[in-house]
Amino acid sequence: MTYPLVAVVGRPNVGKSTLVNRMVASQQAIVHEIAGVTRDRNYVDTEWNGKTFTIIDTGGIDFGADKTMGQQITRQAMLAIEEADVVIFVVDGSVGITAEDEMVAKILRKAENPVILAVNKIDDTTHESAIYPFYKLGLGEPRAVSAIHGLGVGDLLDVVASLLPEVKKVENTEEIKVAIVGKPNVGKSSLLNRFLGEERVIVSEVPGTTRDAIDTVFEKDGLTYRFIDTAGLRKQPKIKEDIEYFSFIRAIRALDRADIALIVIDANEGPSAQDQKIASFAEERGCASIIVLNKWDLIESKEKANRVEEALETKMRFLRYSPKLQVSAKTGRGIAKLFLSIKEVMKEYDKRVSTSSLNDLVLKIKAEGFQPSKGGRTLKISYAAQIGTRPPAFVFFVNHPQLVTPSYTRYLENKIRETYQFTGCPLNIHFRSKYR
Repeated sequence: MTYPLVAVVGRPNVGKSTLVNRMVASQQAIVHEIAGVTRDRNYVDTEWNGKTFTIIDTGGIDFGADKTMGQQITRQAMLAIEEADVVIFVVDGSVGITAEDEMVAKILRKAENPVILAVNKIDDTTHESAIYPFYKLGLGEPRAVSAIHGLGVGDLLDVVASLLPEVKKVENTEEIKVAIVGKPNVGKSSLLNRFLGEERVIVSEVPGTTRDAIDTVFEKDGLTYRFIDTAGLRKQPKIKEDIEYFSFIRAIRALDRADIALIVIDANEGPSAQDQKIASFAEERGCASIIVLNKWDLIESKEKANRVEEALETKMRFLRYSPKLQVSAKTGRGIAKLFLSIKEVMKEYDKRVSTSSLNDLVLKIKAEGFQPSKGGRTLKISYAAQIGTRPPAFVFFVNHPQLVTPSYTRYLENKIRETYQFTGCPLNIHFRSKYR
């Protein structure tokens, strides 16, 4: 499900990241948290007053060292307007209005989506009068907050929650929803066009959620597919850092709606850190995944093919369970096989294991004798059950959940995969005390 987006923008050193951290720390119901492979946390799903939303922290985004500060924050504000449902514009109450603040405010005044002006660093009530000059920015009532001390943050979140749109899940659950994600210029549009050219049975083109790309729905062999295309990324500004930020946002939106992610990689270039990052999003968001090595027609030697496959094994090791297909959107190579893989992975994504079968596996695991222990206590599994699909989720009832280690969780995951496969699917494994 796609949640509304709240973007936190402002010039450097006004406390954007601190405010985001405080907004999350102000309540306990963190739904999901993602860290980039090479960057600090960029976004977090959180909940306030019964509404779940995604906070985007633009503070860690590098918009290019060759730009002036004014250009950087101007671009940041423009991207926020493009993607966010609500924008929080953070200014520094201890400094007052700066030229950069006025530049951002000029852009935000043109926004159709709501803008909240948060005056940070108002660390006690005696300094609240510092907010009044900020009325000059023309963005409505300034909200006094202290990201460090938490003053006013609850009130700010109340305003945010009141402005968020209602989340409506309109997709047909019988459709196979497929997100085509990847870096710019890896061939996402070409791949979608090849799908349509192969089938020529387009049911409809309908809008997705607000400000998303057009979804393409068509039928094949009695199944309905909805392709959630992020190919519109190529139409955005050509500046590298802007595209990376924009692709990040679009990938989140697409993955939140998808059952399966086609992670498209340029085979001629080989997998990159950004490919790795996008793949990690898919896994963390609970999508099944298929790695698609596009442009395979450009691989002219066995040696290069081997190098690409070795690099894929190294950088995408965490997705060892996902099919890896060599395709060419240009020539049509591998497209039919890709469709078969989508069908097979969707069956796995929906698969349920009977409780009796799963507990037969538990008996075998116990017989192997690999059980964590600490302080004279040994972990013992009583029984297990599958508690969900899309993605598959399992719960193991044990005597001491605190003894579970990451390596033991991986061990159980491997045992489940050896027995039931779950090809292409992340597995959610939980542990509960048998005494509750």
